[in-house]
Amino acid sequence: MINAYMYSPFMMYWDWTYIFVIIAAVISAIASMKVNTTFSRYSSVRAMSGMTGAEAAQRILRSQGIMDVQVRHVSGNLTDHYDPRSKILNLSDSVYGSTSVAAIGVAAHECGHAVQHQVGYAPLNIRSTLVPIANFGQTISWPLILIGFLLNGSVSQMFLYAGVILFSAAVLFQLVTLPVEFNASSRALRLLQDNGILASDEIGKTRKVLSAAALTYVAGAIGAILQLLRLLILIGGRRRDD
Repeated sequence: MINAYMYSPFMMYWDWTYIFVIIAAVISAIASMKVNTTFSRYSSVRAMSGMTGAEAAQRILRSQGIMDVQVRHVSGNLTDHYDPRSKILNLSDSVYGSTSVAAIGVAAHECGHAVQHQVGYAPLNIRSTLVPIANFGQTISWPLILIGFLLNGSVSQMFLYAGVILFSAAVLFQLVTLPVEFNASSRALRLLQDNGILASDEIGKTRKVLSAAALTYVAGAIGAILQLLRLLILIGGRRRDD
């Protein structure tokens, strides 16, 4: 018999496993605060080269023989990203026209993704393949899980397991993202130094900015894993009470 109190759709959010959600939220908040404070701190440090984020990106791309990637300005704060489908490197308001070491570091990081794309970096290719699967899984997994908790018997288990499998695709995407982002930052620092865009002491400051940014991806992966673990515990408890 199902313990309706423990496993109802509402009360499932108030059992002891909710600690996983709290831990994930705290880690995410710390990572977000760290990247914002670090970026803000080094946004006030002007690079000796006087180059803007956009100019640094263009120089790096040319140095790698990448001529078919456009550098564009997009609105927002730290909304920077490289789109491998359209080959567009998008730089945000705080990066595109800024001459700070923080802005140049972020621009170089996105160039790192463009270089990954050019050389066929395997984790980037895997992540690109996972994007539609992860998006679909993230969207449909929770409705399936909720339906599973509302039903009974084998039909319930079918919905629950389908939801977990789809959510696992989103978790896998988060894990594959880690080497992609760390590698892009490593490439960025090397390219900035090789092209003489930043001095050695400026490289150290930029490394702090990119390391702080990397924490957000680590936090995202930890949060996804904790959420998956929570689901498995709840579903395991549901099976024992069936």
